[in-house]
Amino acid sequence: MAPKRQSVLLPQSKKPKSVPAAKLEDKSAASLGLPKGEKEQQEAIEHIDEVQNEIDRLNEQASEEILKVEQKYNKLRQPFFQKRSELIAKIPNFWVTTFVNHPQVSALLGEEDEEALHYLTRVEVTEFEDIKSGYRIDFYFDENPYFENKVLSKEFHLNESGDPSSKSTEIKWKSGKDLTKRSSQTQNKASRKRQHEEPESFFTWFTDHSDAGADELGEVIKDDIWPNPLQYYLVPDMDDEEGEAEDDDDDDEEEEGLEDIDEEGDEDEGEEDEDDDEGEEGEEDEGEDD
Repeated sequence: MAPKRQSVLLPQSKKPKSVPAAKLEDKSAASLGLPKGEKEQQEAIEHIDEVQNEIDRLNEQASEEILKVEQKYNKLRQPFFQKRSELIAKIPNFWVTTFVNHPQVSALLGEEDEEALHYLTRVEVTEFEDIKSGYRIDFYFDENPYFENKVLSKEFHLNESGDPSSKSTEIKWKSGKDLTKRSSQTQNKASRKRQHEEPESFFTWFTDHSDAGADELGEVIKDDIWPNPLQYYLVPDMDDEEGEAEDDDDDDEEEEGLEDIDEEGDEDEGEEDEDDDEGEEGEEDEGEDD
């Protein structure tokens, strides 16, 4: 499995608060009259604060360097992402299969969502130029019976103060096809690949902007699926595997049953042989008496 990359929309790390200089000065002045042990302790605290400031400075410098490296390799990856998208386009139902096989995304899909996602032909994740400010996920669809849009997008932004926000394409539903307004009866149907009741429609995600900084689906697509979708497309059908396992168990039980029957048959034959031997010995003894 490809290593997950940390989401760029996590709240910016805040510099740990160092001990205010005024407090340290006050304590330093007060420490003049302290016993030796407490005075040494106070001096240690002051030195720790100085060292911590250096650590914080290096952490900030490291973050800047890491960002530059990430920007460099993000550009280098683009031609390969493009080539991969072209190859994926040759495989029917690649993306719906990938989403259904992903445990977290699958839990958000209803049966009608799966039907709609059969028209999904391409997915693209684009990180903004400075990376830290956010990213966009684009979903490209063929003509379908559900909505008019050819592309559905959702963007995630992080402003200078570190506050996250999101915006998305308004879905132009065709008459009577709005999957976000499904009846409760439809939601109670169980999907073949899930054992719980169906959730709200996957497409409600495009209208949910309540917590952009903790958008689980967006982060899963960007950090887990997008780097290597093939690993999820190739996941074997768990239902088929369970069925094969059950068949194997049944075969094993049948074999064990046959073995038990054979053993019982052998025991019966052994008892019959013993009875025959005893009968023969009895006849011999009668012959000797005569």
